Amino acid sequence: MKLSATEKAARKAAFRAMSSAEKLEYIYTYYKWLILLALLTLVLLGSFLHRELTRKEPVLYLGFANVAVGEDLEAKLSEAYLRFEGLSPKKQEVYLYKDLYLSDNADVLNHEYAYASRMKLMGAIQAQKLDAVIMNREAYDLLSAAGYLTELPALLAEADPELAREIAPLVTANTVVLEDNSIDWQLGEAEEHRVLTEEAENGIALEGLPLFRAAGFEEPLYFGLLANSQRADAAVRYLRYLSRAPQESKAADQAA
Repeated sequence: MKLSATEKAARKAAFRAMSSAEKLEYIYTYYKWLILLALLTLVLLGSFLHRELTRKEPVLYLGFANVAVGEDLEAKLSEAYLRFEGLSPKKQEVYLYKDLYLSDNADVLNHEYAYASRMKLMGAIQAQKLDAVIMNREAYDLLSAAGYLTELPALLAEADPELAREIAPLVTANTVVLEDNSIDWQLGEAEEHRVLTEEAENGIALEGLPLFRAAGFEEPLYFGLLANSQRADAAVRYLRYLSRAPQESKAADQAA
């Protein structure tokens, strides 16, 4: 209902006559929902602005499969790479998928974790948000067999011939499964079990690089590029960094 000018004046006079406590009680009683809505809007706006101002642009998506790295090596694999490329760790990032566990022989305790890791990995691959993987032999075998890794010699020879020659001795081959009728055979719908495979040079033996030799891993580690990566150029630059980072760091220290 619209108030007359006289009624409005009377209410203003009554409000001015109230004590401070009465004014607060009046405002809370009649305007609390508007105040709460305004506060909620401010909180949401502040959260959005903070997220936008602090959000980093991923320049590379890197996964660790069956590999745990310490803080020092993790920093060398992320922030140090950004500085190596002349990028800002405040604005860009190497997005890390840590603690992925891949196994076909997971026991009861690890089965759910292995399943969750596999789903996370497959989701990242399908979304094209996984470019490279550092992995142990078991994970390497699984990813290679599934056809997730790209062949490296031709890719590197075209993108960076010098790097291709440099790391040629470290390139490793693994099995890719082209055809497997296991399900049909187990269901009795095939007379024999057939598996068609081929060998592909799709890994880099990381123990041959100083950065990983110094880390003291007890088992061999491998580096692979995802076949459907949309940032293959960035992945090649990252591999170049892995092969040269210690020398560059040393040169930088000497220059300083």
